Amino acid sequence: MKARNQSRQKPGPLIYVVDDEPMLLELAALVLEPLGYQLQTYRDPEAAMQDFTAAKPRPAIVITDYAMHRLNGMDLVRQCKQLQPGQKVILISGTVAQEVFQDAPVKPDRFLAKPYEARQLSEMVKAVLAEGG
Repeated sequence: MKARNQSRQKPGPLIYVVDDEPMLLELAALVLEPLGYQLQTYRDPEAAMQDFTAAKPRPAIVITDYAMHRLNGMDLVRQCKQLQPGQKVILISGTVAQEVFQDAPVKPDRFLAKPYEARQLSEMVKAVLAEGG
């Protein structure tokens, strides 16, 4: 019997998604996992930061909501980029606009306003990954 050619697909890039709304984490998974991305989702930004700090390698992208109970998205952006200066981050918000980081010394790579369409999220992730480091 002939050995089967193992054409296992290499797992896609790892993406952290941080949002305190479980429904939005599920939406991100429904949109991105079928495209081959590995997702790690977090309702608690502090838990996401702990995992990010210990991660080797670090995720290709961190997608974070702005308005969360214990730590806002800009705090997460700043902390991630302090540890990994080239870290790609997408900030999502339904409560603030891009002006929230206009004068910030550390900025996300992209901003996506809620509500957004699934296509907008997937295209933004593809664009950020295409930029490389």
